[in-house]
Amino acid sequence: MRWGKLLRLKVVSLSIFTALTVLWWGHLALSFTSLRWLAQRQDLYIGTAVQFRPLQRQPMYRQVLAREFNMVTPENAMKFEVVHPERDRYDFTQADAIVQFASDRDLQVRGHTLVWHRQLPSWLTEGEFTPEELKAILRDHIYTVVGHFRDRVSAWDVVNEAFNDDGTLRDTIWLRGIGEEYLELAFRWAREADPTARLFYNNYGGEMAGKKADATYEFIQKLEDRGVPIDGVGLQMHVGLNNVPTAAAVADNMRRFDELGLEVQITEMDVQIQNGTGTESERLQAQAEIYGEMLRVCQVEPNCNTLVMWGFTDAHSWIPSFTGNDDAPLIFDESYRPKPAYYELLEVLSR
Repeated sequence: MRWGKLLRLKVVSLSIFTALTVLWWGHLALSFTSLRWLAQRQDLYIGTAVQFRPLQRQPMYRQVLAREFNMVTPENAMKFEVVHPERDRYDFTQADAIVQFASDRDLQVRGHTLVWHRQLPSWLTEGEFTPEELKAILRDHIYTVVGHFRDRVSAWDVVNEAFNDDGTLRDTIWLRGIGEEYLELAFRWAREADPTARLFYNNYGGEMAGKKADATYEFIQKLEDRGVPIDGVGLQMHVGLNNVPTAAAVADNMRRFDELGLEVQITEMDVQIQNGTGTESERLQAQAEIYGEMLRVCQVEPNCNTLVMWGFTDAHSWIPSFTGNDDAPLIFDESYRPKPAYYELLEVLSR
């Protein structure tokens, strides 16, 4: 009798030991992998916005970037004021450095952005141009920039943030000077400049159904009806703990774009914690769950295969300067230590 009990105790002990060993090895395996490696197994893209200066000056920035991501978006280096500082002069110094870094490490590049109402050079905003002159400027800009990176940039945010929150077209230099036609022209010129690049309309605040998302949907329907080349929609996903759409609402929005034959990418994700409640640890855990939920949406919905964060380290986030408050919106802290959000993404990708 005693030997039977002893045997059963040994069996139970061995089972517990085996379970703990499997769990330990599972966590150990995750600690030796990366977002990039796990994403590539599922044909997914995990990306980040990249800034030129830390890329040039900080070895840890380059190391984490190359290890963890398989897609990059130049955060500012391809914007109009940087690449086209004078009417007859282009400067691709910063953008070329980022694209070369990506090429050397087999990273895809999303071009950002060709047409926007912000970060324009003074020669353009302060000049007086006829509609035909403004068309010629925009056409030359798109042809030159897209042509310069032809076959090296896999996707472009062709038009960025053209709609207001109420669904009306934003008052921009392009709308005032050219008219609504500028939207269609931009996509046609981008396709002509590089027939292989995927072309996207990109916006914030339209992640779920609402006036802005509905206006985007109707706008793209009209473009497709006229044969305008457009491949997808970018959902920026700049959110916070108290203003985040549900995963179900985002999935529903993606599905209706899928019905139009369009890809959807999450293009600029960050999650502010300054507007949340609870301890810092609790807010970071809530942040992690949001990142994980949105990645799961992309795993499930067939027309989404990309999630790009707007930076990866809190040391180089745009949020504190934009809001005027300290924050920690990204998946690595200021010292490049992984946060709960990083481990949540690892867990989601490992399933």
